[in-house]
Amino acid sequence: MRSVLSVSLPENLSSELDAFAKKTGRNKSDIVKESVSLYLWEARFRNVRKSLSLKAKKGGLITEEDVFRAVSKLSLNLRPLFHS
Repeated sequence: MRSVLSVSLPENLSSELDAFAKKTGRNKSDIVKESVSLYLWEARFRNVRKSLSLKAKKGGLITEEDVFRAVSKLSLNLRPLFHS
């Protein structure tokens, strides 16, 4: 099922959307759908990253080097399981 959404855009953004649609041969509706989908995906990603970042900091993982050391240590501990 689809729903129809009417969006009011500032003139400059509307002109840019028109030009992009013509340049790419796509319709404006598809461009807006893709843009909203990407925006929502990125918003979810930022929320997950923020949540995981807080948990990592609580666990003492502050820098990328901290993460690398933790993953390396974990992989060394798991190695005997895969080399039996």
